[in-house]
Amino acid sequence: MMLLGLGAALEGQRYGIGTLTRMGPGFFPVALGVIMIFLGILIAGSAYVSTEEEKEHFFPTENQWRGWLCIILSPIFFIVLGEFVGLLPATFACVFVAALGDKEATLKSSFILASGVTFFGIILFSFILKITFPIIRGVWF
Repeated sequence: MMLLGLGAALEGQRYGIGTLTRMGPGFFPVALGVIMIFLGILIAGSAYVSTEEEKEHFFPTENQWRGWLCIILSPIFFIVLGEFVGLLPATFACVFVAALGDKEATLKSSFILASGVTFFGIILFSFILKITFPIIRGVWF
């Protein structure tokens, strides 16, 4: 994370950074890079000061294939459904499949979570930010 942040900060300096009142195109990459460097330092520091007992229980005792599969399939569902069906079904499927990756998740809780995220996602991206992504293919709001 620190290397990626350093790369973003260095590359962003090639553009005009500007000031806080008149931000240039390089301001955001530099700021984000510095934040990533700081977070990388915090992560490395927390790993350094953790006890041996905490380190032993870091990895799960058994493979989490269901979680991995759901995490990998979730963005694939969003990409494919977003392209061919629209934002609403793509967002719902993405969140629903990702939620099913949790062993404690039920179909009902995953459905409720996916419905809520989809509802607020449609409001935010379609109506507030006015992103030109059809809610349902063939229907533009």
